[in-house]
Amino acid sequence: MPDAIKRELTFAQAVREALAEEMRRDTRVCILGEDVAEAGTPFKVLSGLVEEFGTERVLDTPISEAGFTGLAVGAAMTGLRPVVDIMFGDFLTLTMDQMVNQAAKIHYMSGGKWKVPMVLRTTLGATRRSAAQHSQSLHAWLCHVPGLKVVIPSTPYDAKGLLKTAIRDENPVIFFEDKMMHHKLKGPVPAEEYTIPLGVADIKRVGTDITLVGTSSMVQVALGAADLLAEIGISAEVVDPRTLWPLDEKTLIESAKKTSRAIVIDEGYHRYGVTAELASVIAEGAFYSLDGPVLRMGAMHIPIPFSPPLEDLTVATPRTVFEAARKLCGKR
Repeated sequence: MPDAIKRELTFAQAVREALAEEMRRDTRVCILGEDVAEAGTPFKVLSGLVEEFGTERVLDTPISEAGFTGLAVGAAMTGLRPVVDIMFGDFLTLTMDQMVNQAAKIHYMSGGKWKVPMVLRTTLGATRRSAAQHSQSLHAWLCHVPGLKVVIPSTPYDAKGLLKTAIRDENPVIFFEDKMMHHKLKGPVPAEEYTIPLGVADIKRVGTDITLVGTSSMVQVALGAADLLAEIGISAEVVDPRTLWPLDEKTLIESAKKTSRAIVIDEGYHRYGVTAELASVIAEGAFYSLDGPVLRMGAMHIPIPFSPPLEDLTVATPRTVFEAARKLCGKR
């Protein structure tokens, strides 16, 4: 990213700008979902788009995630490039047949004759006090399905560049946004046109003693832990995969080989989650360079509590990552 960039946007503004630019560039791009038009979604990410593009391209739908996701699959097959908005990632459960059994498989089952160029935007992340049915991070589910691409940006810059790429992709893409970052996280975003390729990780901070692999909001947690580690003389490298599929295995492995230690941090459930897959990639690829086990830090294997003090305990923090890294590096 050029050093001369001065403009800062929130995460939500970067997403909205990407959508607006792609809708101006390509009249086939449209948005479907609950409360996406006049309300601009519960998180106000899409505010203003209906005024520019009208209700024919920004469509408020009935409360039927399965219905309008299926509509988008058909629309994509017949030439449009729909962007589906699922306001809470927990509601992915209602779209699974359409995404897993239809969108993901149509290209394969048709011998390459059909394609489904659509994006499903949704959220993840806890600590919003939204309780067990509106606070989960279920991105690991979609990574498990051949035919789906999964994008999980951690900064406004990445969000805009990756979303533009996702909209232009010929395959179905799931785009996860941490709901807590929409308005709280700001960062530099170029006014000029740019895209970011899928499957290319980003080293957010260079280090030599330990690799911290973070996803989505956990990248910011890893950077906070890296600051704390620097105070005691430990140099942490922070790696952001940016896309979970395709996955840039080479960058993860090379970083772990360099530092000889690694911790993977993700807000999804610890058990059978993203941390397990990324840790496995590192353990297999960097085995002979590692000085210790690859540690995993994910959400506790419990429903996300509504109680604020209990909810805060379910996910990693800079302090808990710092303590784990200090121990792995042999510093007391």
